[in-house]
Amino acid sequence: MIHSGKQTVVLGLGHSGEAAALLLHEEGAAVTVCESADSAALRQKASGLEARGIRVILGPAAESDPTPYDLAVLSPGIDPAVPLVRNVADKQIPMIGELELAFQECSCPSVAITGTNGKTTTTELTTAMLSACGVRTMASGNIGLPFAQAVRSSHELDVMVLEVSSFQLETIRSFRPQVSVWLNLSANHLDRYPGVREYRDAKLRIFENQTEADVAVVNAASDLPDLRARRITFSAFRDDADFTLCGSRICYRGRPVLDQSSTRLRGIHNAENLMASLAIGLALDVEFERMASAVTGFEAPPHRCEFVRELDGVLWINDSKATNLDAMEKAIRSQERPLVLIAGGKDKGFEFDAVAGLVRERVRSAVLIGEMKDRIAAAWSGVDCHMAGSLEEAVSRAHELSTAGDVVLFSPGTSSFDMFRNYGERGNLFKTHTHNLVRKP
Repeated sequence: MIHSGKQTVVLGLGHSGEAAALLLHEEGAAVTVCESADSAALRQKASGLEARGIRVILGPAAESDPTPYDLAVLSPGIDPAVPLVRNVADKQIPMIGELELAFQECSCPSVAITGTNGKTTTTELTTAMLSACGVRTMASGNIGLPFAQAVRSSHELDVMVLEVSSFQLETIRSFRPQVSVWLNLSANHLDRYPGVREYRDAKLRIFENQTEADVAVVNAASDLPDLRARRITFSAFRDDADFTLCGSRICYRGRPVLDQSSTRLRGIHNAENLMASLAIGLALDVEFERMASAVTGFEAPPHRCEFVRELDGVLWINDSKATNLDAMEKAIRSQERPLVLIAGGKDKGFEFDAVAGLVRERVRSAVLIGEMKDRIAAAWSGVDCHMAGSLEEAVSRAHELSTAGDVVLFSPGTSSFDMFRNYGERGNLFKTHTHNLVRKP
């Protein structure tokens, strides 16, 4: 109970902020929550917290709260540059994030997984694999269940598996996973970071506090600095890593340990996700034979190259989780049939020129939506592009454009917040509209 008796403030009343406030309260701290927004839903949540003795300030008053707190806890979704955070920073109040807070209270070792793409699949795959091998574990963090909520169960676990974002890593101090995982890196969140270097620097903090006693599972294709932790490397594209791909077989130092075709995960990107999970198990002394048996029945989470239906000989695939160009590229490359691509969404500060060549090569027609649709069309000159004002219209247009033998791939390449609450809502609506289609006359 290291924060017992302290005056603390939690910035943000989303899932992580609420979990952090409750954890601090249970640990004996005096807790205030400050949230710039104000809505009926937030007022209802605030009422529940206030009933427990937690003070809540909503709206503009939260941005000028004069209290000199002992500690501030920043929710990961909040930009440090906004007035809510500047009000605290200007008073030189020590600030950590929800990830750091929960780590300080965690009773078991942790595995932390980061990367631009594949984090959720690898986190869920690793958790399912370890559980099937008898390792007491659970998944939390950026995956949806806040670490500050899951940490209450840490005394019952052998290891906590964490999906960790760059936003969460910005505010760590002592956070030290026993096993850190670096899946990949590509341009993302450039609406928050000045450039790719700053985004990369935030993610590199996952290794910051590791020692020689720890393990870093890293993609061999990534250019990383010297690390104190012992490295285990993987790559589906190089043969000098510890884990490599030989046909459909994943090998460890030349020895086959898993045939990817025996699993339900397809594509080169999923081969690397499987490698990373096997490397985590290796670091935790789990036998390959047990891990291989455990992963065969695992299915990828929703919204990640998820098969929706077949209609008129056309396959419909939901890849709403593709919130950046690297994810879109992997999804396109994973398909072998002619493609009708539905793409577009929020402007995140990057352009779609980088995938133009691939789209011209692999995509027969594109249907574009969202804030960026006009700029995407300009970047993809030579591609048969069609504009849609809504996702429902895009699905209908893709249905008209597709013919038997095609794949309609919904892989936006950017985030959803211009039109939807999150990628999950976006993907679920895509599935609903797809299931509402009827056969062509």
